[in-house]
Amino acid sequence: MTTSNMLSTSTPQDKIVGHFLYAMMSAFPLFLIPVLVSFWLNLIQKNIQPNSLLGSHLRWQRLSIIGLCPFFIAGYCFNPTWLSITMYLLGISWFSYRIFKGWVSLNEGLMV
Repeated sequence: MTTSNMLSTSTPQDKIVGHFLYAMMSAFPLFLIPVLVSFWLNLIQKNIQPNSLLGSHLRWQRLSIIGLCPFFIAGYCFNPTWLSITMYLLGISWFSYRIFKGWVSLNEGLMV
């Protein structure tokens, strides 16, 4: 091989952090503790460029966790039990969709 073939023009981005955070978020049935830990780990990632692949997924994860809060607050505030459970289930379904879509996009190398 020549040296020009061994040198690549773009280095693959380290996606281990993104996969780890998606795995933590997918463990949300454990009293939301893994979600809070993944949110904290997401916030301390300061060396990631916002316009990069990993940067877009970190933003997607933050918005997913923040977007889950109104569903849980509404579920807590609604008085009829059936309405409260419906809000919780809607929130969990929406959050699961966001985790699934983001993780698949990260595996395929697509920005979200």
